[in-house]
Order: sequence, then structure tokens, then C-alpha cells
Amino acid sequence: MNTPLTYPDVTSLAVPVFIAAILLELGWILFKKRGGRYETRDALTSLMMGAGNVATGLLLGFVTYGFLMWLWQLTPLDLGSSLAAVVLCFVLDDLRYYWVHRLGHRVRWVWASHINHHSSQHYNLTTALRQTWTGTFTLMMLLRAPLILLGFHPALVLFCGGLNLIYQFWIHTETIQRLPRWFEAVMNTPSHHRVHHGRNPRYLDANYAGVFIVWDKLFGTFVPEMDSDKPDYGLVHNIATFNPLRVAFHEWVSLFKDALQPGLTWRERLLYCLAPPGYSHDGSRDTSDAIKQKYLARHPDQKGTTGFR
Repeated sequence: MNTPLTYPDVTSLAVPVFIAAILLELGWILFKKRGGRYETRDALTSLMMGAGNVATGLLLGFVTYGFLMWLWQLTPLDLGSSLAAVVLCFVLDDLRYYWVHRLGHRVRWVWASHINHHSSQHYNLTTALRQTWTGTFTLMMLLRAPLILLGFHPALVLFCGGLNLIYQFWIHTETIQRLPRWFEAVMNTPSHHRVHHGRNPRYLDANYAGVFIVWDKLFGTFVPEMDSDKPDYGLVHNIATFNPLRVAFHEWVSLFKDALQPGLTWRERLLYCLAPPGYSHDGSRDTSDAIKQKYLARHPDQKGTTGFR
């Protein structure tokens, strides 16, 4: 198939809106003395990570696009570019995002790329721009294959992916508390996503949604924000650096150090790459599941409460 189809680069077009929103949020926080925190070095690191993400996209974007176009040549299906096709593609792409995001927290190889987005100990709109430089190397482009084979043009799939990222920008804020119940029931919101960025034991591995929180409710990963347990942002073990190079690559360095240490079996080396973050062959580290269990051992009264199944 050689159907010509193009869509605008919506993420690039949204950059002025991102900048304006960041300035508005900063002004609100400074004026109202509430609604979040900004730390200059942290915000600058997030902005540099965002710029690096754009740069690597320009350098390596041909890999993903080339792969998707190759698949497009294989499929006999073409769902076109009608409004119905765009809406359906957007919904299915959000389901695709849910699973990419979930793998990003449960498979260390993918976490090595995604971890930088969680490395800030602050939660504001600049955090949304703290994006990976190494996403191409995770091979998560493979999860877009079903959409192409179903008949969605690669340009449409990437367009919907861009809309998804734009939606997620505004939910990285503490200036918005709760939204109407009907909206919170269906859509991802700042409250839901604050949970995802929390390193509190009850919030680990929760709320992977991009746009529709219904995926988390459907697949059992939804945890509501609790006023009695405010999210503590950052990583389980924070890296304490504002150096964008370290933020971007520190987990890759750690992964290869672990996998290449002497005396391991091939299975152990593979598990250091593919097991959940925190895996260690000698049990010296804790995965998120182990962290939850140890928390419950210290606080047995919390068993069965929110976030602890």
C-alpha cells in the first residue's frame, strides 16, 4: 500500500502552549503559595531532558517509522483516515500505551529508559517534559505493530501517539486537586497520575494510564490518591543529580554492570535485564512487590487497604 497520508507534528506545535502553561503554573504557585513546588535546577534538568528527547527523535525517528512503514506494506487492510478511524485509533493506541507503560515499570530493560521520567522529586508541568533519550533501544515500537496490521496508517498511529503525549502534559501538576467524579471515573487526571509518580509503597506500580484510566480499572492496577497518604515523588532510591547525562543513562550503566558481573549464570544475566527493577540474584535488593510485603510486615493493619491487595 502506498496511500499518501500526512498529519501535523502536534507535539512540536504544542511547545508554545507547554511553555505558557509552565509559566502560568509557576506564577500561580508563587502567588498563591500552594499547588506544588519548583526548584530551578530540577526544572532546568527536565527541560534539557525534553530537548534531548526531541533531538533523539529527530536522529532516530527513522527507525520506528521505517519499521512501521515496512509493516504497512505487508497488511492488506486500510481503515483510511475518517473521523471514526482516527477516534478508534486513538483509543486503541491508548491501550497500547498502557501496556508499554506497564512494561516500562515491570521489565528492567524498558525501565532503564523510562526511569528518567520518575527521577524528579518534584511534581509540576516541567516533570512532563522529563522524557527518555533511549526509547528506540527498548524496542517498544513492536507494540505498535498490531495497529498497523489492523489497517491504521503509520502516520495516523504516530499522530494519535502525539495527541496522547499532549494530553498527559497537563496531568503533571499539583495545582489541580480533584475533578468531577464522572471525569475522574473515565479519564486520567492529575490526582490519578500523582499516584503513579509516588514512591510510597501503596502507590508503586499503579495507574499506568495515558488518557483513559479505565484501562487500570480493567486490568487491576488502579489505586486512588489518598489524602491521608500524600504522594512522595521520585524513585525508591533517588539518584540525587541534576546532570541530564546521568539522568538519561544511569540505569543503563547499572543494568550492564549487574548483567556482566562475574560468576553469574546466563539465566541470572537475563533476569537482570528482563525481571522487574530491584531483582538481584542474591536477594540483596527489593522489587516493588517485596517493598510492599515488607511494608505490610511493619504495618499489618494496612493489609487489604488501598494499594495493598
